[in-house]
Amino acid sequence: MKHARLRHVLLAVCALVLVAAAAGCAWLGSRLNDIKGSLIGNGYVIETYDNYGSLTFTTTGDKIDLEGNTVETGVDSEGNVSTDLSSVLTVTIDGSEIETCGDTCIFADKRLEKELDFTTADFINSHSEVGDITDNTVLAYTINQYKNYFGKSRIVIIKSQMGRPLCAYSGDSVYWEIPDDLPKTTKLMIDGKPLYIHRANFQIIDRDLLD
Repeated sequence: MKHARLRHVLLAVCALVLVAAAAGCAWLGSRLNDIKGSLIGNGYVIETYDNYGSLTFTTTGDKIDLEGNTVETGVDSEGNVSTDLSSVLTVTIDGSEIETCGDTCIFADKRLEKELDFTTADFINSHSEVGDITDNTVLAYTINQYKNYFGKSRIVIIKSQMGRPLCAYSGDSVYWEIPDDLPKTTKLMIDGKPLYIHRANFQIIDRDLLD
């Protein structure tokens, strides 16, 4: 029975892989990464920084998963317990755990490479063509939401909580989302590779604004 169930799970994962590859959908790739992390974990390099941007330590692991923690916030008149997400993040690393709260942590897929020579312009000077319908702000917002769903070419600049630049990543297909089960964390998929930003300032900029 267990073997049959495992086979069904693996078949479902394989099917998702094929669909994600065929559709090129960044959102679907993110869901697949979640399934993999829950089943066997993902390989990450974890960099931890203090508020001023000083690297305090680096952790690596082959099977890493992230999990938020909940706390009880009250009990109503019928005895129902209400909960909320705490600020503590539990990181499981090859079977052992780290509890972290307050520090800036960057969880980067081992296959991701930083932009070693990244710079940003002092200002972004953009202009529009007269009569271009996509310049309508409401329409542009909707279109960009759709593009994010499938991933688009962007650069990610990560800063400390005090605003000091730490590193940058870029990709042809960048997707981001806010996980509802992880405190103060943003998840990105960069060309199919996951990147988690925990307690940090960051900017995600369309590449064409920096050309």
